[in-house]
Amino acid sequence: MELFSLNKLIDYTNLKPFATYQDIEKLCKEAVENGFYAVCVNPFFVKFAKSLLKGTDVKVCSVVGFPLGANSVKTKLVEASTCITDGADEIDIVWNISAFKSGDYTLVENELKTIVSYTQPAVHKVIVETAYLTEEEKLTALNIVINSGAEFIKTSTGYAPKGADINDIKLWKEKGDGKIKIKASGGIRDTQTALQMVKAGADRIGTSTLLK
Repeated sequence: MELFSLNKLIDYTNLKPFATYQDIEKLCKEAVENGFYAVCVNPFFVKFAKSLLKGTDVKVCSVVGFPLGANSVKTKLVEASTCITDGADEIDIVWNISAFKSGDYTLVENELKTIVSYTQPAVHKVIVETAYLTEEEKLTALNIVINSGAEFIKTSTGYAPKGADINDIKLWKEKGDGKIKIKASGGIRDTQTALQMVKAGADRIGTSTLLK
């Protein structure tokens, strides 16, 4: 894969709690210069990023329930809707990991369905935080995200002990049967790793680093 086409799969990210206007301006500038697909920023910066990227092809992505996913569905829905109103083209939703680990799969799926249905036509990526899941849970997660109507399943927030794992990408690619796209994120800091993720089946790469 040529580097240019790899760039078109990248969500260039700054979700640091201490990010400044200057940091987001730099993020957007580098995204345009490198032909990245999108920038991913905290909800506070959506309007600002949208204004900086006006007239470019770079999309704006934001996060919902980040980074823990333990908010109520009402809180997440307001946050998601506000992101869309402010100009986000895509939202990365941290699902309710606590509910999932408790076995309350119905709550998790209904929460996602609600957010997805009320925030059309945005693109939705669900962060399931693979670092905390068993192999069996990763397959259960895959089915829940498919059933929710979201377009992507995403590995990580970047705040867990472990980020994207190539074996998880391969597993989802095989078992997803073309019903869901995959975003690999967390710990992807160089071109070789990104290319390996794409080869394994990732459709999008999340990184906060200009890949070397």
